[in-house]
Amino acid sequence: MVSLIVVLLIVAVVATVLGVLAIRRSREGRQQPAARPVDPFHTGDQDSLRGDPRALKAGDIVEIRGITYTARGTLRMSEGGWTWSEHLLDDAKGTQLWLGVEEDPDLILSAWTPLAESGLAPGPATIEHDGRTFRSDESGSAEFRSEATTGLDDSGTVRYHDYEGPDGALLSFEAYGDAGWEAALGETLSRYDVTIYPVSPQ
Repeated sequence: MVSLIVVLLIVAVVATVLGVLAIRRSREGRQQPAARPVDPFHTGDQDSLRGDPRALKAGDIVEIRGITYTARGTLRMSEGGWTWSEHLLDDAKGTQLWLGVEEDPDLILSAWTPLAESGLAPGPATIEHDGRTFRSDESGSAEFRSEATTGLDDSGTVRYHDYEGPDGALLSFEAYGDAGWEAALGETLSRYDVTIYPVSPQ
């Protein structure tokens, strides 16, 4: 008789334990994962909405602040483990500019207009141009590879010296191979300033 009571007690304890575990599993299954913080200014995948500047190729259409350009060619730059691209664009009137694309680590876009016969040269800590003061930022040398139409050799080296001015204004000097310095005036672009319509095969 005693052994029967012991067995019944054991069965009752086991049943109680199993019941408690089942209830816990059921509650855990109904609990929703904690909501992850959401950026209230996030607008979705900009690359899918506006095209991916990192995949830009000759023949693609590029719209910058409402002006439509065609990509004529590309320079792929590399310095150590760092890489960036400069794309030659022109519009229906033949006006040309360069679109710079790099990641640092975020995507950085910039538009550059050549300054023909500016008389400017790199070297000083500051340079005055068009009523603005530009301060030396960085300089170095890189290897380049040319794609499609750029007016440059298929590959080579380039020296550069970059300056920064007020309100996002930029000033850059580049010297390809043994050629002299060429100046360009630039500005940083917002991701919303640029839309790309791929035309050439990716």
